[in-house]
Amino acid sequence: MPDEWRIRVKLIVSFPRPRKVDSEAELYQYAVGALGRRMRTVAELKRLLRPRVDLETEYGQTLINLVIRRLKDQGYLNDSKYAAAFSTLRRDNEKFGRIRVITDLKAKGVHGEVIEKAVTDAYGEVNEEKLARDYLKRKRTQKPKDQKQAARIFRQLMRAGFGSKTIFKILKTWDVDEEVLSALENEEPAAC
Repeated sequence: MPDEWRIRVKLIVSFPRPRKVDSEAELYQYAVGALGRRMRTVAELKRLLRPRVDLETEYGQTLINLVIRRLKDQGYLNDSKYAAAFSTLRRDNEKFGRIRVITDLKAKGVHGEVIEKAVTDAYGEVNEEKLARDYLKRKRTQKPKDQKQAARIFRQLMRAGFGSKTIFKILKTWDVDEEVLSALENEEPAAC
């Protein structure tokens, strides 16, 4: 067992650092490859490119900016399109609520105005209660039998990005006791 542990530690320690590049063409090829694997925001791509250049020099920072500008001009990098696609996919596939999508996009470095437009377009005509029910169905969640299960469902829906009004509507239709609902209402700020 200890030998296996040493091998794992050695593999982790000997993992090579990204190779530094000093030409725009090499950095561009790396960036295109990264975008070919999956869509990224400008902030995500910059984070990915930083270890590949010498950031202490003005040349390294200029290289990143040149590559980002070139990718934007060619249409390979567009935060608006990314946010729109991300919002739609999270709504349709994951059944997440509006709040969760906004939080995730902020974490990915998308600007507030872009987020607001994309989320408004994606969730404009969506019935939040129906989406929350679809989320619960997707997760195979059943009607709570006690206070503990009701609290678990409440927190689950909060993490999925649904508003407390929607969550309480669903719990009321499941005939959750009023005492439990008032206890959950007091818990709400801690769950966010």
